[in-house]
Amino acid sequence: MQEFENIKSLWQTHSVEVKITSDEMLNQAKKEVHSIRTKSLFNIGGMVISFLAISSLLFYFDFNSWATFLGIGIIVLVVAIYTILLYREHRLISRNDFTEHPGAFLTRLHEYQLSRFNLYNKLYWFYAAAISVGFILFFFETLSHLNPWIQIVIILFTILWMAFCATILRKSYMNKEKERIDLLIEKFERISAQFKEQE
Repeated sequence: MQEFENIKSLWQTHSVEVKITSDEMLNQAKKEVHSIRTKSLFNIGGMVISFLAISSLLFYFDFNSWATFLGIGIIVLVVAIYTILLYREHRLISRNDFTEHPGAFLTRLHEYQLSRFNLYNKLYWFYAAAISVGFILFFFETLSHLNPWIQIVIILFTILWMAFCATILRKSYMNKEKERIDLLIEKFERISAQFKEQE
């Protein structure tokens, strides 16, 4: 048993240094950056589709209440603002060619990380509050035509969905996003360091 403990402690103290070339690391980083850019484009596309779908309500349905128009207007405005912010972030990550200027791209990546943090912390609550106000105003007219039980179900579902998105879903997404960007930043710092060593 003593020998097993000795071997175990020897194994735990033994460390193997894994050497990854800058080319391999750059290829991994390319895949991750491409994935972030693609995901960013899908987010923007989803917001544009939401903008068009919600805007179409004004043209295809006949609403009588000013509250409904105001609610839809608020939702459309907030979705448009959020889409513009997502596009600005996309430009941060896609503006530079990171293979030519890893240092400049690293700076952009830090800006992107800070922008994402602000988007999911500070601006998210503005977005959620404005969307909630928009839905409340929208529901004044649209729910009045429905059965009271259906009204209660729709209102409860909306409240629960907003709470789920604001807490569990947002935090989970933020943690994954932060981990992914931190890893990418670390890779680009190592790539930059290896290029400096080679010079």
